[in-house]
Amino acid sequence: MEKRPFITKEALNKIIEQYPTPFHLYDEKGIKENALKLKEAFSWNKGFKEYFAVKATPNPFILKILKECGCGTDCSSETELMLSDALGFAGSDIMFSSNNTPVEEFQYAAKIGATINLDDFTHIDFLEKAIGYIPETISCRYNPGGLFKVSNDIMDNPGDAKYGMTTEQIFEAYKVLKEKGVKNFGIHAFLASNTVTNDYYPMLAKVLFELAVKLKEETGAHIAFINLSGGIGIPYYPDQEPNDIMAIGEGVRKAYEEVLIPAGMGDVAIFTELGRFMLGPYGALITTAVHEKHTHKEYVGVDACAVNLMRPAMYGAYHHITVMGREGAPCDHKYDVVGSLCENNDKFAIDRMLPAIEKGDILYIHDTGAHGFSMGYNYNGKLRSAEILLKEDGTAEMIRRAETPKDYFATFDFCDILKDIKY
Repeated sequence: MEKRPFITKEALNKIIEQYPTPFHLYDEKGIKENALKLKEAFSWNKGFKEYFAVKATPNPFILKILKECGCGTDCSSETELMLSDALGFAGSDIMFSSNNTPVEEFQYAAKIGATINLDDFTHIDFLEKAIGYIPETISCRYNPGGLFKVSNDIMDNPGDAKYGMTTEQIFEAYKVLKEKGVKNFGIHAFLASNTVTNDYYPMLAKVLFELAVKLKEETGAHIAFINLSGGIGIPYYPDQEPNDIMAIGEGVRKAYEEVLIPAGMGDVAIFTELGRFMLGPYGALITTAVHEKHTHKEYVGVDACAVNLMRPAMYGAYHHITVMGREGAPCDHKYDVVGSLCENNDKFAIDRMLPAIEKGDILYIHDTGAHGFSMGYNYNGKLRSAEILLKEDGTAEMIRRAETPKDYFATFDFCDILKDIKY
């Protein structure tokens, strides 16, 4: 599959005239079309809802677009809950899936009526002490342990993950919660990350559907929803085939009809909590080549760094790069594309074959719409970039301004030592 930017060089140059690089750029049209396609893929389930993983792209303008497409939010912290509440997401449209949760975060989630997803059996008592009661609707996070396989391929190792309850614990949790007055139960599980296969969700769904039937039979609990969470990935490499969300939805439907319908559980709602699939391909990091270095290797230095996109530095993750205006040129030069951090792993690409790059060229780093800006930080005193939305009508809107030195020093506002800094 050829990876193409969602914007032309000419249109991008106009944006750069107004907003200097580096910045993250998002494609409103693509985001909407993808959200509506997901909804269509699960339209067979009356209660279906996507709870977008806020941690992937915590920007109110992006969340507002998704809200208009009928999505809710999946939150993992108090600030994400606050953001969702401020944007008008109703309590039932907010899923709170946290771990090692502080008291005040449970209290805030309960205050706004979010659905709480318990990560551990001990959190039942912790939650009850924190808010004084157990909500009538609650979810529990499940971890079956071991390896999770699709056919003969190992997708991930849930046994090494810190999330969720064991099989024994979730059965005991349901019994205890039912005694405490819970009327509607949810099941949640996240067993693999960034899977690029149409088989993962249907396989996960079958595991959870079979668990749901056993839980209902053994505890008498009413299973109101099953949350398949995230894990549907995107093709970061150009030779990967993307997931077919329609085929995935159909696979889950077949498992639903095979397992839940015969058990008299045809009213169970299906939820998803996708982040990367929803936003990843619809964001790009735009950066300018500012230096060349010819030593033991050929280096291209850009004005972005790991502060703007840390996945390559943190995971060795691959992000495809397009040199704007040279899409058809031969990739006959080998480069390390690097940032300016005082860290040798601050590299967007290593030994990458690309067209010849000159200072001033614009590089489009693909698939940064999820876990791109949101994982940013301020190491070396670097400042996080702006976020720009490419609107459906072709205009550009700044949806987050770039940080300034004043922002960097703002948490020292109590300190007279820095009062003479000139901004």
